[in-house]
Amino acid sequence: MPPQPDEIWDDIRGELRKETPDFKFHIWIDPLELAGVHGLTVYVRAPEHIRMSVAERYLPLLRRAAAARFDAHATVEVVGADWKAPADDAASGGAGGGAVRAANENGAGHQRDHLNPKYTFDQFVIGSGNRFAHAAALAVAELPAHSYNPLFLHGSPGIGKTHLLHAIGNYVERFGSGLRVRYATIEEFTSEFVEAVRVKSTADFKQRFRSADVVLIDDVQFLAGRARTREEFFHTFNALLDAGRQLVMTSDCAPEDIPGLEDRLTERFRSGLVVELDTPEVEVRRAILAKRARVDDLEVEPAVIAEIADRVTASVRALEGALIRVVAYASLKGEPATPALVRHVLRRLGEDTAKDACGIGEILDAAAQEFGVEREALLARDRRPAVAAARQVAMYLARELTEHSLPEIGRGIGGRNHTTVLHAVNRVNAAIHSDDSMRGAVDNLRRRLGRPSS
Repeated sequence: MPPQPDEIWDDIRGELRKETPDFKFHIWIDPLELAGVHGLTVYVRAPEHIRMSVAERYLPLLRRAAAARFDAHATVEVVGADWKAPADDAASGGAGGGAVRAANENGAGHQRDHLNPKYTFDQFVIGSGNRFAHAAALAVAELPAHSYNPLFLHGSPGIGKTHLLHAIGNYVERFGSGLRVRYATIEEFTSEFVEAVRVKSTADFKQRFRSADVVLIDDVQFLAGRARTREEFFHTFNALLDAGRQLVMTSDCAPEDIPGLEDRLTERFRSGLVVELDTPEVEVRRAILAKRARVDDLEVEPAVIAEIADRVTASVRALEGALIRVVAYASLKGEPATPALVRHVLRRLGEDTAKDACGIGEILDAAAQEFGVEREALLARDRRPAVAAARQVAMYLARELTEHSLPEIGRGIGGRNHTTVLHAVNRVNAAIHSDDSMRGAVDNLRRRLGRPSS
């Protein structure tokens, strides 16, 4: 059976994802849609505001991806909203956008069993909140089914569970001497199971999952409310472990907290190793952003990375998404990425999760303006009186207006230690009670930062 249009486009997008840095993919590739496939020509619909740019900059890349993943002689055309399919398109097996959507809704899409090549152990940033999970995942990848079987990773969304799952799969595929890997989300497991029941091919379905040496199942919390899927998963679980095959699962919550999960499944999920991942601390968030910038070849100033890390705390996914959006916004506007731009973009998008009204970067900017010094001087070892005073006031206000600890404030202001910050806080606190100019400067800064004077 020839590939369906949605299969062709999914394969091409997969190739583009591998070949394109994330921030460029987000701006130029993600908005593209499949308009239709006619013979060996793939018609790609682009929004009007980027259509010419995509055609000029990315058409060669699109054509290479189509040649690699569809047909060696394939070509791509970038079209607008008013494009109409060729007259014989339907008869030749092509499809317009509506037909493609129908194919997706009816479950006609191809099996999604690919691993993300970017999710490797090398690209995983280790911190105190995920060190144990990383070690357990690596142990499983190196010796599947020898320890930690099953391995159950859980934690809030977007903190690295799926990354570790793919990292295991990528490691086994590279170093596992031919061991077979099967990855699926619970949504995909359910869809394949329902389709197998519909076409009376449950034996093939069972063979696909139970014959793999390493089975990776993402988002098992979605077993809730799916009685038939839970029953099938229960038997799949038993078959895999009885056959000495490795099973790794992820969930947004611990086994006992998955709603509607039978005791027998909860007990089996807990029969191996259960590890919780915590949200990354600020140092790890900065390291994640710095590594992501290196991987995607982005020129991002440390102050910008620090500002994003200070303000986006929910998850790694939100953190990386914020970096992409800031860089994309700066690129489209032709502006340099700065801490002020970070604050503007995140507030505009409603993604600023910082509890404080301002971040360390914003306090540094305001202090530099108030005292008439360069922001970079506050981060350096500059001991000029005006610079030292501005730096100490910035530390004092960071302690007052944010929820950062003394060590975090010190690291955010040029890598000082907590003793230096404490000394600055005490010195400014004493000065504002005896020095009118110091008290006036601090009050001015509070007003600049949207806080009333004390």
